[in-house]
Amino acid sequence: MSAPDRPGLHATRLSPVVLGAAVLALLTMALVSVLVGAADLSPGPVLAELADGLPGVTIDSGLDARASAILWQLRLPRIVLGAIVGASLSVAGAAYQGVFRNPLADPYLLGAAAGAGLAATLVITLDPSVLPTAVTVPLAAFVGSLAGVALAVLVGRTAGGGGTAGLVLAGVAIASFLTAIQTFVQQRNADTLAEVYTWILGRLTTAGWSEVVQVLVPAAGSIAVIWLHRRTLDVLSVGEDEAATLGVDARGARIAVVVAASLATAAAVAVSGLIGFVGIVVPHVIRLTVGASYRIVLPLSVVVGAAFMIGADLLARTIVSPAELPIGVVTAFIGAPFFAILLRRNRQGVTM
Repeated sequence: MSAPDRPGLHATRLSPVVLGAAVLALLTMALVSVLVGAADLSPGPVLAELADGLPGVTIDSGLDARASAILWQLRLPRIVLGAIVGASLSVAGAAYQGVFRNPLADPYLLGAAAGAGLAATLVITLDPSVLPTAVTVPLAAFVGSLAGVALAVLVGRTAGGGGTAGLVLAGVAIASFLTAIQTFVQQRNADTLAEVYTWILGRLTTAGWSEVVQVLVPAAGSIAVIWLHRRTLDVLSVGEDEAATLGVDARGARIAVVVAASLATAAAVAVSGLIGFVGIVVPHVIRLTVGASYRIVLPLSVVVGAAFMIGADLLARTIVSPAELPIGVVTAFIGAPFFAILLRRNRQGVTM
């Protein structure tokens, strides 16, 4: 189906009904994820306990100390972390697709994943007695992700004049180079392969609320910057010449959005490892079902991306219970077929 024929494509305002349905789906997914796990919790006491946590509300939930600890120190931090990671990757994917006018762009396009993977691998292979890996792995992944993007931007500007095509090709080249170094390091430190692969395949394990606090500020700030450029992204989607005609600083807007999307990706990768396909699947589902305007895509990417990640984590925790699948495996099972369909439609010239 061509772009002009698709219902809702030209809508520029988000319907309150659609937003309400998305929020309801998110809350439902979060509640199910709270209740289901190795230790099942009853809905009534859980809802009472959550209400008791609200300011000015006092309710005796009846939960014992063990169940209360599972709820507040294990389930809720993991759900909130998953929501932030999913929202960050989804918004970053939508932003990259708008800036590069490429439906196949994703948050790892510019070497963010490769940089994070190399940095995390280097830290994991060090002696834990020298560096506390529980602290330094997320920090290294964050710095490595930003470094990978910065290197891709530098190479792209040097070799391609700063255009989107040169930037994308530079990102692919830098990612391949950094991945090769990571592979070499892994081969030289075979005893740490299991830990490295656990991180690479993605996970949302938490030790309380510390990871949530760590990722919240950079993720929220990045999403806010991208949201402020929502109208500019709509203009850029029709082409840079048209944007210039309308007085839009395409180059400045592209830099701001790429930096913000890369920071959101780096923050998510730092606490979750490498979780693929979220930034491709969620924005495209929204475009296909609701509308393509970034005034619609961006807020729904936050809500739907959060729900998608919470659901994927729930599957990862329960499919092979009491064991746990890496969450990146779950998202790959969902995202890989979607990506193949998207690639085929894109090659056939169908706009998504």
